[in-house]
Amino acid sequence: MKHSKVGALMTSDVVRAEYGTPFKEVARLLAEHRISGLPVVDDDEKVLGVISETDLLTRQAGAPGPPEPHRRFHRPGWTPGSRALRAKARARTAGQLMSSPAITVHSDATVAEAARVMARHRVERLPVVDDEERLVGIVTRRDLLQVFLRPDPEIRSSVRNDVLVRALCLTPYSVDVDVHEGVVTLSGQLERRSECATAVEMCRQTDGVVAVVDHLTHRFDDSWRRPDEPAPEAITGNWLRRL
Repeated sequence: MKHSKVGALMTSDVVRAEYGTPFKEVARLLAEHRISGLPVVDDDEKVLGVISETDLLTRQAGAPGPPEPHRRFHRPGWTPGSRALRAKARARTAGQLMSSPAITVHSDATVAEAARVMARHRVERLPVVDDEERLVGIVTRRDLLQVFLRPDPEIRSSVRNDVLVRALCLTPYSVDVDVHEGVVTLSGQLERRSECATAVEMCRQTDGVVAVVDHLTHRFDDSWRRPDEPAPEAITGNWLRRL
């Protein structure tokens, strides 16, 4: 199946900073381009880290407030998190201000893969890198949401061609495919129960699909068979594929 790649959705003209870029220049870049974050790169265009508006606010707010009462033998204010905040509060350059290591994604990753990375790390943007880990673009949550603007006829065509024909080797009209506002309804009869489950799952993974309504039926329930057990002769003729 074909999926939208990050490289097709990313912004190629990336606003970036270098390790030694002054704090005020970073603030100017964010304000001038109306963005909430940017990557920091080295001389070889490899991503060192990422700066967000939160990092700048930490610098402006100064050092954290007085530490809370501590237990005996516990040195106040010396947790890894507090040390990082203190360092950001004194930062003068992008390299001192950035969060690192940077969370990145490759340009050939799918939209679903990029979305999982964003959700796992709770970030709103990802620097996009090539095979040599060099910066080639940036992708945001808004960019990834573009797949849900895919027209219903295009989704329907993708389900027929990519799922039914190419993946399951069925005839194009062996299953009725209806798409409305991104919701795919599958109706018809397939040969095996496992094929129905596969068709539904692959439809869910199709770009732009919001949900799948399963009205499929089957001639043979193969859910009880062991994976290495051959199908009975009665169903090995692939009757749908001969239509």
